[in-house]
Amino acid sequence: MSTTRYRFRTRWWLPADQRTVFAALTDLADYPRWWPDVRSVRHLDEDAADVRVRSTLPFTLALVLRRREQDERTGRLVVRIGGDLCGVLRAEVVPDGLGTRVDFGQEVEVASRLLRVLSPWLRPALRLNHAAMTRRGRRGLARRLAGDRSGHPRDACR
Repeated sequence: MSTTRYRFRTRWWLPADQRTVFAALTDLADYPRWWPDVRSVRHLDEDAADVRVRSTLPFTLALVLRRREQDERTGRLVVRIGGDLCGVLRAEVVPDGLGTRVDFGQEVEVASRLLRVLSPWLRPALRLNHAAMTRRGRRGLARRLAGDRSGHPRDACR
């Protein structure tokens, strides 16, 4: 695999029903309220949004997310990713015991000029950064689904 291509697999388990989890995952405008790494979301049209994310590393990714498939009945989501990363994100949202399991698959290539140059040296750090970001996302969504409407997780420190 090229040093600028990444494949991520992530599994979340959330203590809420499938319909509630699916609705939360498809409501991009709400992401900044529960996912600290999602800094802003600006809808471009019914199926696309400009999203800014920043995790542990000191750079912000500018992404354009475009919905390709959204089927609540099957729990399937497919999103094309453009901008600083290009590729696809697939998610399967399925009932699992007393909650819901979400299996994410992401295949992207770095498009940002700076990250393409740095990727061969930063690859392990970029993978760790992604893992930290997804952990914070799962924790934030679990809090949100549990009814914590107190605001963004960062707000407690202000």
